[in-house]
Amino acid sequence: MAKGAVMLLVLFMALAAFSEAAQIRHGSRALARGHRRAADPDAPTHLHFYFHDTVSGASPSAVRLAGPADPSSRTFFGMVNVMDDPLTEGPEPGSAAVGRAQGLYMATDQAELGFLQAMNLVLTSGPYNGSSLAVLGRNCPLADVREMPVIGGTGAFRFARGYAQARTHWLDLKTGDATVEYHVYVMH
Repeated sequence: MAKGAVMLLVLFMALAAFSEAAQIRHGSRALARGHRRAADPDAPTHLHFYFHDTVSGASPSAVRLAGPADPSSRTFFGMVNVMDDPLTEGPEPGSAAVGRAQGLYMATDQAELGFLQAMNLVLTSGPYNGSSLAVLGRNCPLADVREMPVIGGTGAFRFARGYAQARTHWLDLKTGDATVEYHVYVMH
């Protein structure tokens, strides 16, 4: 009786593993394509939103963890900030929320203002609610347009690859607060 139960358990586990492997092989691609808006399944998905980075005031969305090595540096080399910035449909802070940008940015350039930015774009509304994109790259906030690679994602964006283009919409040079327009193009 015990031998039969063990054999049945082994058979059940093998069947479950086979079923899960088949879902991974066939299901995750179908899930991602099921959420794609474009008629062409090979067309990239385009996301457009505004990123609000607030470092001043009583309730900042980005907090400095480490100051620059030299406080008088124009490049802030060595500064590290952690962020949980709102993403909205429009440039106004009160515009409809679409998600959060969570991660960090570090001043890593000694010659010009340049950040290493590592963030998750966590989507909280619309057809991609519950999915996220991982962005990791160089961000020079004083450049007209910056391009950073999308290196992965979750949910509808599993196996995502692509790029994000950032363009400063508004910047307060006294406080460092900024609103940045993002266009994100991803294959998934």
